[in-house]
Amino acid sequence: MEVLKIATAGSVDDGKSTLIGRLLYDTQSLTSDKIEAIDKSSRKKGLDYLDFSLATDGLVAEREQGITIDVAHIYFSTKKKSYIIADTPGHVEYTRNMVTGASTSQASIILIDARKGVIEQTYRHFFINNLLRVKEVVVAINKMDLVNYSEEVFNDIVADFRKLQEESDFKEQNLTFIPVSALWGENIAEKSTAMPWYNGDTVLEHLEDIKAEDFQETSQARFAVQTVIRPKTDEHHDFRGYAGKITGNSLKVGDEVTVLPSLTTSTIKEIFFFDEKFQEAPAGSSVTITLTDDINVARGNTLVKSSEVPQESKQLNATICWMDGKPLVPGSKYVLQHNTNGILAKIDKIEGQVSTDFGGISEASSLNLNEIGQVSIKLSKPIFADNFEKNKANGRFILVDTQTNTTSGVGFIK
Repeated sequence: MEVLKIATAGSVDDGKSTLIGRLLYDTQSLTSDKIEAIDKSSRKKGLDYLDFSLATDGLVAEREQGITIDVAHIYFSTKKKSYIIADTPGHVEYTRNMVTGASTSQASIILIDARKGVIEQTYRHFFINNLLRVKEVVVAINKMDLVNYSEEVFNDIVADFRKLQEESDFKEQNLTFIPVSALWGENIAEKSTAMPWYNGDTVLEHLEDIKAEDFQETSQARFAVQTVIRPKTDEHHDFRGYAGKITGNSLKVGDEVTVLPSLTTSTIKEIFFFDEKFQEAPAGSSVTITLTDDINVARGNTLVKSSEVPQESKQLNATICWMDGKPLVPGSKYVLQHNTNGILAKIDKIEGQVSTDFGGISEASSLNLNEIGQVSIKLSKPIFADNFEKNKANGRFILVDTQTNTTSGVGFIK
């Protein structure tokens, strides 16, 4: 079954957790004991309706404060496809959590309170979706019941958001605007009778109609080797395969490939998925590949088509979201983890801090927790990387603190 990964973003009290809870309820994804617990907690709070936000806020602090703090991954399915929702917090102090949740998502839902319209945090949510090149974005204008289901209010917010879209440099992004009331389930899974002026899909209908090819990245094929498989059994005594995940584009038997960083070449002999053989494997496939030549290939190496070898570089320019309490300063050293390859790296220069309201770049001598900046990095040895905009999987990395083993930052190569 096709799987769609979705990130959500919204400001405090925009109703993000309620929308997700309503989706779970309307798709019969909540167990009876969970619904009973929600009902009990809702009545305890003096509510005469089910508070569906309780279905997603897992931490005690989240339930008590009515806010989302950590990234929660929520799973549900319909007859058509399966969904994984990264429920991310919307506060500025949790920017790193938003980046983490959206980094692997194919679509995003940005919530806007109909009473407040486009606000500062909306800029930040949209900026992060642009930074991470999330192609499908649903703008759910929530709490329409509190503005008397006004078409004028909806149209004004759409117009404001369209102005914000003009600031974006990601022109391939698809925006869909849906007026909803998450609390009462209007235009979530079922069409609202209170907004006859809206003729579009509900949130669930739109998600159901998104096809894999709508967000599938098409770029140059990359195969980062996770492990070398050597069974050494009587049946497979001489078997030597390389396991990993294909990104960017497909690979097929007969393709001439180059091993990075050694630049040795060979040809794909077989492609296995468990015990089955395939002539071709598409992007996104986790497979085992064998080669016609017995050459040295190890974890941390990458197989690419010989006609598509990426540029070798010991210097990177990247956009970084800083995730560590210890500031990022020039001269600091980290391990740069690029796919399965770890390289010692030194921060050469901080070019500036990036404004998340599309305000450009300002001078900065350091990057603090949750700040985003442009950085120049020197590497102890060259890597073969792509521009993030052209190849997401081969154009991103993380920085790991060698002393604490903390993931200190996530970067996107320019």
